[in-house]
Amino acid sequence: MNEEFKRKLSSRKLWMALAAFITSVLVLFGMDGDTITKVAAMVMALGSVTAYTLAEGYVDGQREKKDKVEQIE
Repeated sequence: MNEEFKRKLSSRKLWMALAAFITSVLVLFGMDGDTITKVAAMVMALGSVTAYTLAEGYVDGQREKKDKVEQIE
């Protein structure tokens, strides 16, 4: 996966913007407040899990790269 794409997916700003957009669309279509709250919470939960997963993958990859360099030396 492209590093730039990973970085964007792990951006809190992206997930906040997405939650705000979806919330606005739900309000536009007259959804009740409870549904809007639940959907916004799910978007933010997905963002948190995505950011954590990508960050951990990056850290693990850097550790592997460092270990390989140390083995060569």
